[in-house]
Amino acid sequence: MLGSLICLAGPGRGTTRAANSDLAELWTERVKTVVAVEFFTETEVERQSSQTFGTVVDENGTIIIPSQSIGDRVARDQLRDFRVYMPGASTAHAYPARYLGHDELTGWEFIQVMDTKATEQMVPITRFRASGVPTVTQELWGIGLKKKDENFAPYFMTSRVSILQHLPQHTALAAQEITGLGLPVFDQNGAFAGLGIGGFGQTFLQFSGRDRGGLPVVMINPDECAAVLLAEEVLPYLKRVPQNLNGRPLPWLGSNGLQPLDPEVARFLHLDNQAGLVVSEVLEGSPAAIAGLRERDIVLSINGEPLPDLRPDRVLITYFQREVNRRSPGDTMQLGILRDGQKMELKAVLTDAPELPRETARRFFEDLRFTVRKFTYVDAIVRGLKVADQRGVIVDYVNPGAPVGLAGLRQDDWIKEIDETDLDGFATAVKVLDAIEADHDRKEFSILIDRGGEDSVLRVKLH
Repeated sequence: MLGSLICLAGPGRGTTRAANSDLAELWTERVKTVVAVEFFTETEVERQSSQTFGTVVDENGTIIIPSQSIGDRVARDQLRDFRVYMPGASTAHAYPARYLGHDELTGWEFIQVMDTKATEQMVPITRFRASGVPTVTQELWGIGLKKKDENFAPYFMTSRVSILQHLPQHTALAAQEITGLGLPVFDQNGAFAGLGIGGFGQTFLQFSGRDRGGLPVVMINPDECAAVLLAEEVLPYLKRVPQNLNGRPLPWLGSNGLQPLDPEVARFLHLDNQAGLVVSEVLEGSPAAIAGLRERDIVLSINGEPLPDLRPDRVLITYFQREVNRRSPGDTMQLGILRDGQKMELKAVLTDAPELPRETARRFFEDLRFTVRKFTYVDAIVRGLKVADQRGVIVDYVNPGAPVGLAGLRQDDWIKEIDETDLDGFATAVKVLDAIEADHDRKEFSILIDRGGEDSVLRVKLH
């Protein structure tokens, strides 16, 4: 981080005192576009605090925070007490906020400040004009925030653009960390250049006394980033405020395990100048299956537009999924495919995605000290099951010191039977487990689980 901190009048920057004064004025106004955010996740046994950063996107106090802020497994109804802090102000002055939901296309989480005193202090990023695409070697600057124990004090960061890439979104990679995760970046005139994004760590070699060959280690600072999602990829999506906590409707195609077309295979198929994605699996009952898409089909185009030639080629997978996510249930995707050497067109009508594990019904049993949730379509796909084979429940949480934990039950185990009673669904499982908790004379019970495709029986000793 120290390499990213500079004085406004630092040597070797080619800046004049007047220019530094102008930059200081830009800093004073643009630091109002960022906030610190704290929230709590209430699990079965504890209340966990999390801190992240956010960028203000409109005059109503709407704020976006990075996708990494909230885990994929976290049920959105477990989120509590969002609070917003102004950079550098006393953390005794927290403003309440509400969680608005998750947007699948951008990955952003949306919240909104509930206090007008807070909105009066904030400046939305849209108030500043957008810069054009930066050039390689161009100097940009951003805003970092300290931790809560330092009142989320803001600090100035700067770096030069090293390379521009489509990943698949237009992204600038800087020579070093340039802003806080999810926070804005500006050019020297104060124009909005983009948002900092994570996932681009620096790779080092770690040596030990025994291993002189060295092991690669990826170093990532979770609070700072060197990659910038450019303004043209940010501004069009700031109004995608979710309609609900889970961001539904979620458009769904149902082609799974896509892989970039191997260059040697492409040449053999006379597709040297054509990007393609090979379909590894078509999910049962999905729009893709209904449209007639099959395994080993090669997708070449969407709605008549050839897939772009992106590097690295794995970026094409993300591009395809974004093309699905930018649409809505009911929209038609026309897929140009190659099958057995023949080109053809398929039309798939997108639907709302099946219920996700984080959305589904769940129940914590206080005496047994574990949580089960409904078996979902996603669980069936992970386990290679047909829809008709879905039954039982999935273990969502286990207290390791509880009887079920001591018996060997683990998170993500699939419970099929309890005391030889077949669990045809979530309601049956709840009924059986409620009866076990109510029977204070019961000494033990058995659980039939599937773990990694193998069945086993666990004997749970209650007393």
